[in-house]
Amino acid sequence: MPALLLLDVVTTRAPDELPRAVALTAALALPLVWRRRAPLTVFGAVAAAACVQWLTDGPLPADVALLVALYTAAANSGRRGTLVAGAVVEAGALLACLRWATDGAFLTPFVALTATVVAAAVLGVNVRTTRAYLAALKERAARLEQQQEQQARLAVAEERARIAREMHDIVTHNLSVMVALTDAAVYAQHRSPDRATAAMLQISETGRQALTDMRRSLGVLRTDEPDAERHPLPGIAQLEALADQMCAAGLPTRLEVHGGHGHIPATAQLTVHRLVQEALTNTLKHTPGGTHATVRIRCSADSVTVDVTDSGPCPPLPAAAPSGHGIPGMRERSAAYGGTLQAGPLPGGGWGVRTRLLLGSGGAASA
Repeated sequence: MPALLLLDVVTTRAPDELPRAVALTAALALPLVWRRRAPLTVFGAVAAAACVQWLTDGPLPADVALLVALYTAAANSGRRGTLVAGAVVEAGALLACLRWATDGAFLTPFVALTATVVAAAVLGVNVRTTRAYLAALKERAARLEQQQEQQARLAVAEERARIAREMHDIVTHNLSVMVALTDAAVYAQHRSPDRATAAMLQISETGRQALTDMRRSLGVLRTDEPDAERHPLPGIAQLEALADQMCAAGLPTRLEVHGGHGHIPATAQLTVHRLVQEALTNTLKHTPGGTHATVRIRCSADSVTVDVTDSGPCPPLPAAAPSGHGIPGMRERSAAYGGTLQAGPLPGGGWGVRTRLLLGSGGAASA
């Protein structure tokens, strides 16, 4: 653009006017090369050159540099800078019309120049607003992407914690039962071979059940694993089999279920089953022979109450081993349904685990 304006001056001006016209054109146009680096500074330089031109010479084609500088200032500076630059250019338009208007025709060129000044300023403001809007959109998109990544990491961590709880409950329970059955089989192998054989068969069945539970729990990680569909999640209906298994392992267990459980979601029933399983496993591991356990389940329309007690000595060993994962895992499962787990010695002796799951708490994802 500066080269074109200089070429126009060189080809149209008289020789005696040429040096001054070239100098003013260069002063008006050349600063535009740096307009994006320092818009307000360039505007000031162009305005100063225009002022010198108004004092010493007539209008030049390079006067358009004022509009370009105004547009750049409006597009790259704030509201105050835009208003100041617009006021300066408008004052220049007024002075130009007062000095150079022909035959007293002041109003028409002044209105035209004012419209041009307003158009340049508005165009620059629109460009600045668009840039700010696009920058805000990019920042929002980056923030949303970061939030999605954080949510994905949280989901992975929650899934890992869920699988860890499932594996702990499955492995701990079934291994405890198998160890108890093995000890019983060894003790009875000479005195009562039939009981030893039954215990060994029970060990085999417990091992197969443990493998089934593990495949079912890990099957959600594989799209080609049909085992989870063949075997439903254990729930309240399977507590009777769990009680029988504990009886066979040497822990007489009585089960009481009050109220229907058909309306309870499968994930909530799984939580109930795991809570009872962990409580009975702790009793089997940490109490002497002759201990009895009682499981009471009370189902209502909006909650499920789980109460597991035993007749073992107090205090039982789980209270002295806070580093284990059994009771903390039960607390996590209970908290997922708005429940508060109570685990501790009973006033009349023994140990009790009690919680109340709220079915409306929406803890399915964490169960």
